[in-house]
Amino acid sequence: MSFYDKFTFKNGVELKNKLAMSPMTTYSGNKDGTISDQELTYYSERSKEVGMIITGTTFMQENGQGFENQFYAGNDDYIPSLERLSKAIKQHGAKAILQIFHAGRMSKPGLKENQDIVSASNIPAERENAPIPRELKDEEIQEIIKSFYEVTIRAIKAGFDGVEIHGANTYLIQQFFSPHSNRRIDKWGGNTFKRLKFPLKVVDSVIQAKNDMKKDDFIIGYRFSPEERENPGITLEDTKILVDKLCEKELDYLHISLGKYNQTSIREENNKITGKEILKVINGRVPLIGVGSIFSEEDLEKAEEIGYDLIAIGRGLLIEPKVITTLKNEKEIQKIIDKNNTTLPDNLLEKITKHQKSYGITIK
Repeated sequence: MSFYDKFTFKNGVELKNKLAMSPMTTYSGNKDGTISDQELTYYSERSKEVGMIITGTTFMQENGQGFENQFYAGNDDYIPSLERLSKAIKQHGAKAILQIFHAGRMSKPGLKENQDIVSASNIPAERENAPIPRELKDEEIQEIIKSFYEVTIRAIKAGFDGVEIHGANTYLIQQFFSPHSNRRIDKWGGNTFKRLKFPLKVVDSVIQAKNDMKKDDFIIGYRFSPEERENPGITLEDTKILVDKLCEKELDYLHISLGKYNQTSIREENNKITGKEILKVINGRVPLIGVGSIFSEEDLEKAEEIGYDLIAIGRGLLIEPKVITTLKNEKEIQKIIDKNNTTLPDNLLEKITKHQKSYGITIK
């Protein structure tokens, strides 16, 4: 199984294997935005076997928060908190990647008093009781881009091995690229290439921070969702343009966001595996991380056949921190969590317990 083998990025950084922990929100930070002790234990336990941990996403601007009890990285006062997290992950030899984002219109209402929910345009998400966001002004957009630069500096100072730019899952970066959420007719929208401007400026900002810190071995990744269900919405053809542009940047990896590693289109009736279509566009220029419903060695073998360079495991690691040992010995991870024998933070366990069907996990 080649995913158990070491992997070296183009910047020379070596992973002990090609398996990563997928970024998943814990809902378990402290009220002041710092990392909680329960989160440190959670990440430390899951860093013992995989080669790389991508953290649940952090936010840098007050109006960028997406979830309750999300940890914060908006100023230098939070560097010590971030450093605790990077050390907890790295102590077992895994590389620590901090995922960074702005929630945009997907910010949960009620998180803050007088909450300011913003987006590319004043178009609400297609979900029940979705708030109408305020359209961002040009100077605000520039400030958000700057915040990605600043948080990258903090990540480096806090000892992280890299950052992952969260351009997926309907959050602000994707909102600027999407024809559903971006109805602007200025330099930030109006056609596919103008909608690309914000995501690419964010990438440039993060790369600039790495270069200014003279940190050549710092890993930069970018996560994207290949399609949207909305009409108008992001199509696979749109994403191929995005991916091609991203491959021209100094990125160390791309990370496709999928519910299942061998998923086909959610917009069209065909049997083309989305990951394969993206790999054709990449054409070996940048490593691609695949993800989605990896619970067995058979799943890993099938993912390997698709051609992914690395694989991220999400729910499998919620269930079983020693995921490689389990896959090698038992061949399959059972989708059951013993609530009395788990290192999941309390809030995350409560969330999974309430939504067992959507997580696809049974709590006993």
